[in-house]
Amino acid sequence: MSALPAPPYSFNGLHHTQLAIPPGAEDQVRAFYGDILGMTELEKPPALAARGGCWFRSGALELHFGVEQEFTAARKAHPGLLVADIDALAKRLTDAGVTVDWDGDFPGHRRFYAFDPLGNRLEFLEPEPGV
Repeated sequence: MSALPAPPYSFNGLHHTQLAIPPGAEDQVRAFYGDILGMTELEKPPALAARGGCWFRSGALELHFGVEQEFTAARKAHPGLLVADIDALAKRLTDAGVTVDWDGDFPGHRRFYAFDPLGNRLEFLEPEPGV
């Protein structure tokens, strides 16, 4: 494999992650990401709003939900969401009837997995103190 010259551009962060939802599932997404997780819904630009779906933000994190006619939940692929006070989030989710699955296999972080009501996998991580 030949080496390519260094590119003139750079990547500076992640603007958003998009997850697929089935047609008509916006209210389920709003109930989970807005009400349970406490994210703020963003107004989509009119041309994009016509396609359905919805967008949410918390801090610098944006999650976009796009309608996919032949929807299949992302059961393996997932966003890894950094959170402060992961125990409070886990309690909020379990109080809402959402199962959290703790996993200690990621060095330097506490983390758990959960699924949204549509079956999309989510990973929540918090760096361990002093790491």
